[in-house]
Amino acid sequence: MTVRASPALTMFVAGAAVLMASCSTAPIQEARSLKAERELAEALTGRSQRAPVRCLPSYRTNQMEIVDDNTILYRDGRTVYVQHPRGGCPGIGFGNYTLVTHHFGSNESCEGDISHVVDLRTGMGGGSCVFGPFIPFTKPS
Repeated sequence: MTVRASPALTMFVAGAAVLMASCSTAPIQEARSLKAERELAEALTGRSQRAPVRCLPSYRTNQMEIVDDNTILYRDGRTVYVQHPRGGCPGIGFGNYTLVTHHFGSNESCEGDISHVVDLRTGMGGGSCVFGPFIPFTKPS
């Protein structure tokens, strides 16, 4: 005995499969502007990449520089830590926004921490982002 699916059911299943295939949990990495590329290259010139670290003590996160929505730099002496928030940090690349991070139980910024994007003029929240690992780039002695 052969069972045949109706054309409507076949179309429904095919459409559902296409829809499911288009869903992805991988973050979309937007192209970096030429200005951001130059800024990042300048910050990392002469530095060697080290193994990523999970956390930075908060005193090391005081000198923060926003390159674009996908890249944040933390400077600490001879080392620049590069942070690529998972999925980016929409809006942080615009001049009127800042990151607000609350530390609970530690004095560190860590992979997995959630920071909130806040408009400095209005105090309104503009979204949030999740930190990835911090990638150190160090100048030789």
